Amino acid sequence: MPYDPLDVRRLRQALRRLGELAHAQQVTLELSLYGGAVFALVYGSRDATKDVDAVVHPGDVAHRLSRQVASELGLPEDWLNDDVRQFLAAEEAKRQLPGDEFGPGLRILVPTAAYLLALKLQACRPPLPGYPGDHGDIRFLVRKLGLRSVAEAVEIHGRFFPHDELTAVAREVVRGALGSHTNEPAP
Repeated sequence: MPYDPLDVRRLRQALRRLGELAHAQQVTLELSLYGGAVFALVYGSRDATKDVDAVVHPGDVAHRLSRQVASELGLPEDWLNDDVRQFLAAEEAKRQLPGDEFGPGLRILVPTAAYLLALKLQACRPPLPGYPGDHGDIRFLVRKLGLRSVAEAVEIHGRFFPHDELTAVAREVVRGALGSHTNEPAP
């Protein structure tokens, strides 16, 4: 199936339906969202995402119900997936989204901006045709967090990925995001 982005309206619709189905089965699904869905739903820095990266509990129920949502709404079967699980740090910082926009069948958790920045710096995928990569998200988060130096980004990354060095490319993306607001010495 070709890439068909989930805009915010359709994303909310899919999550609401997932919550309705879970509630009807007297289950509360816990979704820890990552990636594009967080940027679209929480920060409004994206209009759409290609899928919903999430760690979901209980997984077997969520997988079954997400396939039903896909069928009902004409979404790809893997619109909700846990592929992000392999990239997560052992320690992470999350917060619960307030309110009950998605109904009593869903409890949605999102990473803090600092943890999300660490994840994006860890991946630091470049933009490609039809794929935005991580650079724009990194620039957004650097500004959102009010960072003033590359060292601050290195410190945040190190909190969650203490055994991994920040790549030269990631440092350059951060430096570019800092622009004239940097406390970095000129190279």
